Amino acid sequence: MNLRMTTAAMTCGLLAFATAAKADSGGPVCGLNTGEAATGEPIRVGGISGNAPPGDFSGGTRAAAAYFACVNANGGIHGRPIAYSVGNDQWNPELAGQIASRLVEDEGVVALVGNGSVVEMAVNAELYAEHGVMAMASGCAISECFESANIVSTNQGPLPSGIGALRFAIEELGAEHAACIGFNIPNNGGWACDWMNRYMEQHGLRGTSILMDPTSVDLNGTYLQALASGADTILLMLPAGPAIGLLGVAEEQAGRDMFNWVSPTPLYEPGVTEVLGDYWDGHIYINIELNQFDSDGADNRNWIAVMDAHGRDGDRRDTFSQAGYLSARFFVEALLELDPESIDRASVTDAIRGIVGAESDLLCGPFYVGDGDRHMPNHRGRMVVLRGDAFELVRNCFDIDTAYLEPILEQERRLGLRD
Repeated sequence: MNLRMTTAAMTCGLLAFATAAKADSGGPVCGLNTGEAATGEPIRVGGISGNAPPGDFSGGTRAAAAYFACVNANGGIHGRPIAYSVGNDQWNPELAGQIASRLVEDEGVVALVGNGSVVEMAVNAELYAEHGVMAMASGCAISECFESANIVSTNQGPLPSGIGALRFAIEELGAEHAACIGFNIPNNGGWACDWMNRYMEQHGLRGTSILMDPTSVDLNGTYLQALASGADTILLMLPAGPAIGLLGVAEEQAGRDMFNWVSPTPLYEPGVTEVLGDYWDGHIYINIELNQFDSDGADNRNWIAVMDAHGRDGDRRDTFSQAGYLSARFFVEALLELDPESIDRASVTDAIRGIVGAESDLLCGPFYVGDGDRHMPNHRGRMVVLRGDAFELVRNCFDIDTAYLEPILEQERRLGLRD
């Protein structure tokens, strides 16, 4: 892989990175970092997240809120504070549509930042396109999120993260037949597992999909299907809760050594090592979309400092939180390039689409948007293994090779990010 940055983007990225590095001196660094509160006319920004069973995706909007609070305490957008309004769709499509309509049509937000949900992107993608508003998401998990012109996310989603886990399983664990276990949701588990199977076939290997009804989860039956499939590898294409439940079933059946166990990012979550315990030590391999929570890079340290100083009690410190911080940071840096007096939805949309080559130690490559009809800028990952009471890095940033990325790689070539 040969990625490069434009000169202007490199200059901007280096300045931002140098600023972020100053966080080592104490508190967080955000935006202009003036230490003076912004008091001008607010800039309206929205966010939508899902927080209800089967999972909590609110880490992205919570981190974006914390970063915007830090920006507002440090000069805002050249004196203008960000007024951030967030709604919880509770995994309800009707509610997701209502929240988006309120934010976009009634409140007139210039953009949405930090979105994380399994339902809202599918419901609202057309609304965002119709009104020319961009959503800089942080918790995408469905196909519409990555196949829409007006949505771009800092997280990877299940497809690249799952294929990254499979590549590791093939190259390091000798996988020949992988069973992809996910929810029977066409634009989530069905979409991701279908591409997992194509990936295995691409390498002359075998893939099997085992999809569960999300409203009636049968973990014992699913485990028995995996045994009957003859697979040597299980890919846990599930949220953390059901994935842990399935691992519990496998432990009860002494099934740890029956398979190679790999997972995309959702299983990389604070507290998982304590829940799984010694039985799974050295046997769970996870592809992570961003960097490790305890990594020593400037942006990861600044994310922690922002959450410590401006987050709320109980805010999640997970991958979605890292991604929400990044979405908010890149958004703010784009706005700081604009004339503050003429900021509106159209200028903000143009500024977001103009992001090319933004860098962070949380990512394995430059972040960009552009004017394509789909977006997946984060498609390189890392692998960790459960080791004792922590996760140990076993492979640093690496590429995946799948036909799904062909239009994405072409965008990168057009933007000068790839030869």
